[in-house]
Amino acid sequence: MKIFRFICVFLCVLTFFAGSLASPAAHAAKLNVRGAILMDLDAVQVIYRQNENKRIPPASLTKIMTMYLVFDAIKAKKISLDTKVRVSRRAARTGGSSMHLRQGDVVTVKQLLYGMAVASGNDACVAVAEHMAGSESRFVALMNKKAKKLKMKNTVFKTCNGLPAKGQYTTASDMLALSRNYIMIHPESLVYHNTKKYSYRRYSLKNNNPLLGKYKGADGLKTGWTIASGYNIVSTARRGGTRLVAVILGAGSNDIRARELRRLMDAGFALQSHKISRISSVL
Repeated sequence: MKIFRFICVFLCVLTFFAGSLASPAAHAAKLNVRGAILMDLDAVQVIYRQNENKRIPPASLTKIMTMYLVFDAIKAKKISLDTKVRVSRRAARTGGSSMHLRQGDVVTVKQLLYGMAVASGNDACVAVAEHMAGSESRFVALMNKKAKKLKMKNTVFKTCNGLPAKGQYTTASDMLALSRNYIMIHPESLVYHNTKKYSYRRYSLKNNNPLLGKYKGADGLKTGWTIASGYNIVSTARRGGTRLVAVILGAGSNDIRARELRRLMDAGFALQSHKISRISSVL
C-alpha cells in the first residue's frame, strides 16, 4: 500500500511539473492569428512561434517565390532587368489584383518586378512565368522544386501568384524559410518591396504593406489575402544590428494583421535589445 501511495504521489508531482514546464510555451501563443513566427535574421534565431506548422493557403505570399526565381535567373544571366516580355492574352486576363497589363504590351522584367512587389499583380506573375518557362504550369513546377530545395516540407504551389487553387498551402515556418533565404541571397529585392507607389500607364499602384513608412526600419516584404487564407503578411525590418523577419498567417482583417504584426515586431526588438526577458511577457 505504501508503495502504491508513493507511486501515486510521484505521478501527481511529475504531472504538476510537466504542466508548469509546458505553460510558458502555451501562454506564448497570444496573437490573434492562425499562425505566426518571428526570427532574428542576424542571430539566426527563432524567437517566437505560434502554430507555425499549420497549413494555410499562401495567397499572394506566393509572389515571394515567383520573384525569387526571377532574381535567380537574373543572377545566372539567363535574363536581365531590361529583358522585354510580351504580355499574352492569358496573362492580361488574369483576375484579382493587377498592374493593369494589356494583351500585346511589351514590358521589362524590372517593370514586372515592381508590378508584383507593389501592386501584387497576378497578371505580372503570369507574364514573367510564361516568358521564363513557356507556361505557368512549367514555372510552378520550378517553384515547387525550389521549395523542396529550401526544405519547405509543408508547402505546395499550384499557381504562380497565389490565386486560389485546390491543394495549395504553406505554413508560417515554411514562409520564414523562403523569406529568410530570399533576403540573404537577393538583398537587392528589398528595393522593390520597399517601394510604396509605382506607376504603370495612368495607373498609380500602391503597396499594401502596413508598416512601410510607418514603422521604424521596415523595408519589405509582401502581403496576401484570400477568403480561405485570411490576411497574411511577411514583413522585415532592421534596427541597428538587428533584422527581424515576421510571418503572420490568417488574421481576421487588415487592421488585425497590422496590429498583431506591430505587436510581434515591437516585442522582438525589445527582446533583442534586452528590454524584456521573453516575448510572452509583453504580447
